[in-house]
Formats: sequence, C-alpha cells, structure tokens
Amino acid sequence: MAPRRRDVNPTAPPEDYTACDVETLEDHNVSHATSKDNLIEEEGNFKLKKELGLMDGVGIIVGIIIGSGIFVSPKGVLQFSGSIGVALIVWAVSGILSLVGALCYAELGCLIPRSGGDYAYIYEVFGPIPAFLFLWVTLILILPTSNTVMALTFATYITKPAFPNCEEIPEIPTKLLAAVVICFLTWLNCANVKWAKTVQSVFTAGKVLALSLIIGAGIYHLASGHTENYQKMFYNTNWSVTGISTAFYQGLFSFAGWNTLNFVVEELKEPYKTLPRAICISLPIVTVIYFLTNVAYFAVLDSDAILSSNAVALSFSSEVLGVVTYAMPLFVALSTFGSLNGLIFACSRLFFVGARDGHLPQVLALINTKNYTPVPALVFQGIMTLCMLSTSDTLVLINLVSFSESVFVFMSILALLWLRYKFPNKKRPIKVWLWVAVLFFIVSIFLVVFPVVERPVELGIAIGICLAGVPVYLLCVKLSRKSQKFCAFMSKVTSVCQLLCTGLPEEEDDEEEKQRQEGSGGDGRE
Repeated sequence: MAPRRRDVNPTAPPEDYTACDVETLEDHNVSHATSKDNLIEEEGNFKLKKELGLMDGVGIIVGIIIGSGIFVSPKGVLQFSGSIGVALIVWAVSGILSLVGALCYAELGCLIPRSGGDYAYIYEVFGPIPAFLFLWVTLILILPTSNTVMALTFATYITKPAFPNCEEIPEIPTKLLAAVVICFLTWLNCANVKWAKTVQSVFTAGKVLALSLIIGAGIYHLASGHTENYQKMFYNTNWSVTGISTAFYQGLFSFAGWNTLNFVVEELKEPYKTLPRAICISLPIVTVIYFLTNVAYFAVLDSDAILSSNAVALSFSSEVLGVVTYAMPLFVALSTFGSLNGLIFACSRLFFVGARDGHLPQVLALINTKNYTPVPALVFQGIMTLCMLSTSDTLVLINLVSFSESVFVFMSILALLWLRYKFPNKKRPIKVWLWVAVLFFIVSIFLVVFPVVERPVELGIAIGICLAGVPVYLLCVKLSRKSQKFCAFMSKVTSVCQLLCTGLPEEEDDEEEKQRQEGSGGDGRE
C-alpha cells in the first residue's frame, strides 16, 4: 500500500498550493532519513520512531510522579487525617487506587493505540468538541502551570545557597534560572529523543537513590529503638467525612502523572506489552517509596514537627543525616529537573497529535527530518511555559489545574465504560475487571465533586476557562476552513516553519489507518 499523508489540519492549503516537499528540502541541503534506523522506514512511512522500551516507560512514569512534593511538603495527608496511622493507610490506599486508574488507562491505550492520552480517548468517544476543550484547557492552563511550578521549584532550591541570609529568595534570579532550564530542556528534547530519555532515566535513578537514603536512615532509626512516635499511631485521628475525604484527595494528587505514558503510546516498542508492564512496575514502586518515606519521616519527626516544617526532608536530614543535610536542596532540585524533563517530553506529543487531528495549526504536526522529534510542538510548549512565568500567584492556578485534570480523567474513564458497553466483544490486549473500572469511576466522581464543595469560586473559574474554548473552536477550527485568505496565510506559515525546522508531516498507510480505527471500535472520527 502506498503511504498517504495524514490530513493534519482543517485549515489546509488550497488544492493548487504545493507544500514544501522532499525535493525542496534537497535544494536547501537537508539530508534524507533513509537508513533502517531512521524515521522513514523501509516501507516509506514517515513518522515518529518507536524508541521507548519498558525501562524508558518506567522511568517516565516514576520520574514524573516523584517530584518535589515528597521532599518538601508531604504533610497534606497528615494535616487532614490527624494521625500517623491513618496517614499511612491513606498513602497506601491512594497508591493502590492510582494503580487501578493506570490499569484502566492501559486498557484504553491498547484499545485506542494513539498518542495524546485523554485527548485521543475523549475524541474517539465524545467527538471533536470535548476533545478540543481538553486540548484548550491543557494548552492554556494545565501544562504551562505544571511546567512552571516545576521550573520555579528547581530554580528556588538551586539559588537558595546563594542567598543564605535571605528569608525569601529574590524573584528575578529565580525566574531567570527557571526560564533557562525550560529553554535548555526544550532544546534537549528537540535535539534527540535518546538524550531526553537518558536524562530521564538518570534523574529518576537519582531521586530514587535520594529517597532510599531517607528510607534507610529512618528504618535504622526505628531499629535502634526510637519507636516513641509510633506508640499512639491513631491518636488525634480526624474521623470526620470531610477530613478523611480531604486526606484522600491530597494523597491521590500526590500520585499525579500516572497516566503520562499514554501520551506517547505511538513511540513505545510493542505498546500492547510495554504500556501495561510499565504501569504494573512503576506504580507499585512509587507506592512503596512514598509509604516507606513517610514511615521514615514519622520515625524521626513527630506530627507537630512535620506540620510546622516548610521542608520536611531538610528537617529529617538535619536530625539523622548530618552533613548530608546540605545536599538535600540539591536532591530536591534534581528531582524537579527530572520531572520537568519528563513532562516536556511526554506532553509535547499532545500538541503534536492535536495538530495532526486538525485542532491546532498544521505547523505543530511537523517532524524534524534530522532529529526525528516534533520540534514545533516542543518549541510551542516551551513558549507557553515561559509566558506562564509572568504570573505572580501560581497557588490558585494549581487548584484550577487539579480540578480540570479530574474532570478529564472522569471523561476518559466514562469513555472506557462506554466502549465496554458499545463494543463488548472487541478484542482488547489488556482488559481490566469491570469492578476495577467501576471502582475508579467512583473515585473520579469523588475527585470532581469534592472541589465543588471545598472551592466553588475556583471551580467556577475553571469551568469558565473551559467553556471559553467553545467559541475558539467554532472560530478557529470550524469557520477558519471556509476562509481562503486564512488558509493561504497558514499555508505560508507552515511552509516557512518547514524550512526553519526541516520538518515534514507524518505519513500513515491505509492498512495502519484501518487498524487504528478498528482499535478504537470502528468509531474513529476524521
């Protein structure tokens, strides 16, 4: 079968427009990608390479979930549960529930083997408008905020030693360093996928090693007979529904990032095997690490000390690790560096897929012919993150992000149940028990409903941001295709960017397209 170019944008150029092709690139001294290791495969298809193996997938999930929170402020669960015993139970159950959700996403990822995560699943089941709204909220709010918080945390802990006598670190050098690290990691991901995944693996190993040091010190402290903090594990427990619910809400969001590997399904080697295996390995690892780290914290620090500390790992290390205390800010910085790299790598594919499906400009669907990376999508994501650095209060934005993510997770799980009902006999490489899917559906409802009670004003703002995407969709996606001038302008922009990034859109043969549509239950929308 002859390969065909994906229909990447409804605002495509007029029929008489000739886009920059391979011959044009030859005139500009752009080399072909013709070896069997290159992005142009033997059949002639042009697409992102499948370079991510099992351990790469594990590194992405573990590296993104374990950020700075477990080092700095793992006190939200204790604050609302009231006791050490209940806090440890909440951490364990939250990890198990996150594993359940990740397994549901593994089924979705194998049934709809497309990159883009929630966007792909919402698109297949609910149609283009809800999918665009997910893309819109992610573009405007979720990814820029998440990346900005990671970058600022990294910059804060790196610059802290330079201002030892300052209670608050100056804002300008912190934001400048945050901008530098965003630009560097964007360049790294543009330059080479192997470099990016190597950085991810190294920094994931580093943060696991740092937490293992904390766990080892805490267990040794316990083994030495210091069990006083565990004498009354359930003392002062807050048994109210609100308290326990808030504790679980805090615990579940500490595992945020468990669905990130679904954003890069098309780049996984043997995705039907790699995706579920990576999930089944990484989520138990994170759950055990989180649980044992808290056991270590509680062994050394009492409840009051943990709740009053702004950097729990620093307080812990000053009690039992001696000179290692001075290296703890570096551990926190390196942890956030790895998480930021993973987010930039995985989530840039969302914009790539959105452009490929026509919800964003075609230029974002271009693939660099030399480095085999979605350079325009990565650069675009970097620019959006840099713009978010100008905001002064990220705390409110974080709350908006939490609610928005919950809504779209709820929609994805609802899509899974709908596909179970609509196509019960469809072949599924992995199929979770129905009660497992229903259990996490209930959890996702809780994550959506709880903020309605706790933060109604912020909820209203989040809904407003989401609904603002409807006129944007109608104007920029539906109506723009009818404007010849707009189409011609976007065609010129795409052509210029093709030359600047030596990029071409992806190709897909008819057989692969047929398999993709069958994998989504035959309800694929173009």
